[in-house]
Amino acid sequence: MSIKVKPIAAEDHLAFITERGSASFLQTPAWAAVKKEWRGESLGFFDGDQLIGVGLVLYRKLPKLKRYLAYLPEGPVLDWERADVGAQLDALVAYAKKSKAFAVRIGPTIVERRWSAETIKAAVADDAITRLSQAEPDGTSLAATRVLRQLQHHNWSTSDDDEGFAAGQPQFNFQLPLLHEDGTPKTEAELLKGMNQLWRRNIKKADKAGVEIRTGDRSDLARFHEIYLETATRDGFTGRALSYFETMWDALNAEDEDRMQVYLAEHEGDLVAATTMIRVGTHAWYSYGASTTAKRDVRGSNAIQWRMIRDAVAAGCHVYDLRGITEGVGADDPEIGLIQFKVGTGGEAVAHLGEWDKAINKPLHFAFLTYMKRR
Repeated sequence: MSIKVKPIAAEDHLAFITERGSASFLQTPAWAAVKKEWRGESLGFFDGDQLIGVGLVLYRKLPKLKRYLAYLPEGPVLDWERADVGAQLDALVAYAKKSKAFAVRIGPTIVERRWSAETIKAAVADDAITRLSQAEPDGTSLAATRVLRQLQHHNWSTSDDDEGFAAGQPQFNFQLPLLHEDGTPKTEAELLKGMNQLWRRNIKKADKAGVEIRTGDRSDLARFHEIYLETATRDGFTGRALSYFETMWDALNAEDEDRMQVYLAEHEGDLVAATTMIRVGTHAWYSYGASTTAKRDVRGSNAIQWRMIRDAVAAGCHVYDLRGITEGVGADDPEIGLIQFKVGTGGEAVAHLGEWDKAINKPLHFAFLTYMKRR
């Protein structure tokens, strides 16, 4: 077999991603410095002497045993349309086995299905549909289907419930394409026209109310974090510590000075919304967001998103990614408000293939999954 996987320098890893155009920020060398509780390693996939793919693998050690989970969040970064994907993944497993991994977990970012905003709205209005996958997609990918068959043929397994692993990434995401099908950038007028009436009205309302959007520096992370914790309390989730965002800022911006930005929406001197955005090449992500309960009527959240979208266009991005959504589209789904907010941008929901495991030591892998589910 000519396909081999071996460690490469972070510089070579990053150069491959730069030449490729984009990759998930979770697959950049810098992400290893963010996830300090894991041990990170840059890997290269070689066809003979040619570098054909890269991956950031994060190793998580089992308690009391020198065995590891080898996790590649939203990776590896491969050409998923190649006919030898199976051989590349076999080479990855072989390397992980030598590195004392009991299992490998990957998350191919190839898009399997797409649903337009109109299709999602119709699904939300249909009482017979409670999950997005029950709605007919507007597009499917033959390449993704081939990868899916390769994974099944090579005995990889996946979980349908998307639970049981704390580090797991969402299978369903919401994205706003910034290019026309012919590859030309959409204008601001075209992007606004694609939004629903409520979004357009709220953007105008924020502008009329005098909401001002600015980008901040590292010191502004503390202001972002203050209302992020308010948002966490209001929405019922556990917020991360300020140190986590500072670590992200330091690691990502050391790799590229424009990799991570913080945005602040202010009204008459009061901070009403704040967000972080990450960019790798032609792909931009809205990564974290926060807003205050006070002054919600000035619509800072819509205004700040509109500024980030325009900045992504100006930076030459092809996609503005609003990250994860759940599949639930029922009227009583607890996350229905989130998907409706994102649908208002006029983008589309996309389903990747999800996360897949290859057990190297089946008893240890089973024990690990059982432990994580009980947590």
